[in-house]
Order: sequence, then C-alpha cells, then structure tokens
Amino acid sequence: MKTITTCVHDIIRHQPFLDDAIARDIVNFSGLAEDLRPEVEKEMRKPVKVGSIIMALRRYAPKRTKINMNSLRELGDIIVRSGITEYTFLNSKTIIANKSRLLDAVKDQTGVYLNYSSNYQESNILVSSSLTNLVEDYFKNEVRVTIKEDLSSITIALPKNSSQSVGLYFYIFKLLAYEGIPVFEMISTSNYFALFLEREYVNKAFLLLNEIKTN
Repeated sequence: MKTITTCVHDIIRHQPFLDDAIARDIVNFSGLAEDLRPEVEKEMRKPVKVGSIIMALRRYAPKRTKINMNSLRELGDIIVRSGITEYTFLNSKTIIANKSRLLDAVKDQTGVYLNYSSNYQESNILVSSSLTNLVEDYFKNEVRVTIKEDLSSITIALPKNSSQSVGLYFYIFKLLAYEGIPVFEMISTSNYFALFLEREYVNKAFLLLNEIKTN
C-alpha cells in the first residue's frame, strides 16, 4: 500500500533539481509541501495535510552526488559553428545506400559539417546548410519526419577519463536549464560532445560554458 512518505519520495526522485536543492539544505519545507500537495493528493486519491508532507520531506535522505569540479575546469576548446540543418527520416531498406551516396559526394569537401546517426526507427542527419541540396536529392524518396534549419552547434573537448566523471553532463545541463536554454540536439563521442541550439541561445550558452571552465 502506498503511503504519503513513499509518494512524496517518489515525486522528489523524479525531479533531480529538487533533489539537489534538498541535498544542499536550501529548501523551505513548508513552501515545498504546499507546492507538492496537489500532486500528492492526486496520487493518494484523498486529501492530505501539509504537515504530513513536511514529515515525509524531513524523512527524505537525498543521495548527494559529488561532482568533480576539476573535470569541469579541464573542459577543452569550445568551437561554435552556425548554419546547420537537421533532417530526420524514417528508416527504410534504401536509407543506408543513400547515406553512402551522401558521404561519397562530400568526401573531398573541406569545411563542411555532416553527422549521421540512427536508432531502430529513425535516422538523423545534421549537415552544413550548403549540403541541404544534396540531402534533398539523395533522400527525396525517403519519408522525412522533421527538418530544422538554422541551428548552431557548440562543440567542447572533454577532459581525459570523462566517462568516469560522475555528474559531468548533469551539471552542464542543469546550468543550461536554470538559464532557460533549450538544447535541440546533443551528440557525444569519446573525446567531444556537441550541443545543437537555436541561434538565439548560442551566445548565452557559449558564455555560460566558458564560465564553467574558468570558475
């Protein structure tokens, strides 16, 4: 049987920003209890007293993640690129062949951007805007799901052993979220990760990421 305590704890665990704030002891439990009450009552299907929620909050023991700030300061060069278009196509029997045609067509071109990724259902292509005519031509018989033009990318060199750094991505995305910067797409490799943003957010994101390195 679900109790008020388990209900409150489940809600917090699914809100990492809130969990982090509780771990830092910067939350007013009375105000938070009032804010959570409608959701708790919906889950419990009955009226719930604010005092009961406060008691549940006091019993909550967040697992505070220790972020290695040195890893953040060791982030490498930041490269900004503009004029990127993203295509998403449904997978088909011909899409791999068309991808090969596209790669072959641009293999001798310098200064252009092309990234291809896929999952079980869809394939995603990010290209310099100068390559859109090629994509439109080679994939004209594919089912296009979406297209997003005029994106910009911010590529950052990762520190060594970044895969063993706990909370590296969480910290970066948390700061971006706090500043109201939406991330349209993200791609990472062993040594780099790239954020794709709408143009209006690029300068703000660049300054924020640069501050992370210097603080």
